[in-house]
Amino acid sequence: KMWQRGEISNFDYLMHLNFSAGRSFHDLTQYPVFPWVIADYESDTLDFSNPATFRDLSKPMGALGEKRLEQFLERYESLDSIGDDENSPPPFHYGTHYSCTGYVLHYLLRLQPYTGMLMSLQSGHLDKPDRLFRCVGESWKSASSENIQDVRELTPEFYCMPDFLTNVNKFHFGTTQKGQVVDDVKLPPWANGDPRKFVRLMREALECKHVSEHLHHWIDLIF
Repeated sequence: KMWQRGEISNFDYLMHLNFSAGRSFHDLTQYPVFPWVIADYESDTLDFSNPATFRDLSKPMGALGEKRLEQFLERYESLDSIGDDENSPPPFHYGTHYSCTGYVLHYLLRLQPYTGMLMSLQSGHLDKPDRLFRCVGESWKSASSENIQDVRELTPEFYCMPDFLTNVNKFHFGTTQKGQVVDDVKLPPWANGDPRKFVRLMREALECKHVSEHLHHWIDLIF
């Protein structure tokens, strides 16, 4: 009721829901989950009065890209057509989850203790440079339309803590196959290369009128 009356922010309400659902910062397998709300990572400025700026919060990540959605539907139908074969898996749309230990560490790999945790998960090594979190815009494209194995949402840090976007510890993450050194996360043009501005605008988007009017759809999907 407080949220409906606007007495607490969208951010605070989502944190309350995460904690009530048993999610915790102390458990990587049930880490707090937050939505992608912005869909524009290419413009120089953000227009919060334009609905096209925002992700459709009534759909899960796997249903945002039409071509990829067709692939998910085809997979489900093909598995469903097999029938009751006990050796076949039950029909499903997504083979991955919107949040898991690997995804949390993927986003937070530039901060300790998460860097060490990721190395433990990868048998003492970091993942290949091409698979590390390098660019917000590319991560959005992967999760929303391009990668059939990626339907991940975000962590709260995207809306409150810019530190995870900068390689403050000067870790050596390697070089991609295209010769790009993996260092700080590449931000969208509207952030002007400033992690603090990026987080501020992400938070502003989360609290804006459009998201406030549609956030309940995403809450129904997740919680």
